[in-house]
Amino acid sequence: MRLVLAGLGAALLFAAAAATPAKAALTLCNRTSYILYAATAAINTPRSQTQGWTRIVPGDCQIARKEALTAETYLVHARSSLAHSGPARAWGGTFPMCVRDANFTLTQTGAMAVCRAGDSFALPFAALDTEGRANWTMMLDEEPVLPSLMAAQLAGVKRLLRDNGHDPGPIDGSASKQTGAALAAFRKAMNAEKLDNAALFTLMESEARKTAAPAGYTICNDGKAVLDVALAETAKGKPVSRGWWTVPGGACARALTTPLAADAFYLFARRKDGTVAAGGKEMFCIAPTPFEIAARGNCATRKQQEAAFVRTPTDGRAGFIARLGEKGLLPPPPRAPAQPIPK
Repeated sequence: MRLVLAGLGAALLFAAAAATPAKAALTLCNRTSYILYAATAAINTPRSQTQGWTRIVPGDCQIARKEALTAETYLVHARSSLAHSGPARAWGGTFPMCVRDANFTLTQTGAMAVCRAGDSFALPFAALDTEGRANWTMMLDEEPVLPSLMAAQLAGVKRLLRDNGHDPGPIDGSASKQTGAALAAFRKAMNAEKLDNAALFTLMESEARKTAAPAGYTICNDGKAVLDVALAETAKGKPVSRGWWTVPGGACARALTTPLAADAFYLFARRKDGTVAAGGKEMFCIAPTPFEIAARGNCATRKQQEAAFVRTPTDGRAGFIARLGEKGLLPPPPRAPAQPIPK
């Protein structure tokens, strides 16, 4: 079975492999050039249980669910790592299910998503046809389809080299002297000559995430405390403030998923005890519960609060990542060098 499904900026394909005798009940294999994060849902009317995220590097397979597949329906959604430059890529379908940005398990009554603002949000999942088997293996593909998992591993290394500012040549599953030279240069720069494949992918993803900015506005919490974050902008001369996005320590949340149109956005973050984690001098209105306020000033007259936001200049970029540390907003890293257009 193969489905071509629209994603965010690019489509990923999906194939069902033969049932596997392994002990794992649901295994996901990544035959793409992207590091993927997958979430799965099991539906037993009238309850659903969704969990994520399973990280799968190119050319690898990971267990997404360990239990025997006995539920009525299973669903899957996968998305590309924030380390990759350009628009986000996603694989999904038409079934909305609630997820969180950090690792999670959500149990709900009913199969349809009822997401609480600031706690979770809906993403489109695709139904799996496991043919009633207790064990199943799924293959995630991109277009054009790579010929093997080994080819996907090499293509994944090339894509991450490009994301880190190196030129490995075309993003495909073929080895070349250019790719070898780029990889050697990365290893030398990172003092990583002896790293194995798993550690190398982790390092390359970590380094790329420092500079890559997928389309939209992403908030990354490099601290330990859970943060509630609000954003504000002045769109066509009209102010608007929105919140809240909850960002656990060590996690990222994509607050806006469409390319940015403003030269600057304003950010305010607070900890769960109410103390300010990041702020500045620009005043906008906020509310205790999830809000969207299309006004600025005179907040008290509308029974709202006022908070001091910090300006984050996006300078015409389609994507921006705001990183928050223990002492507030961290300075943005330098832009990654321009990448050559793949042939």
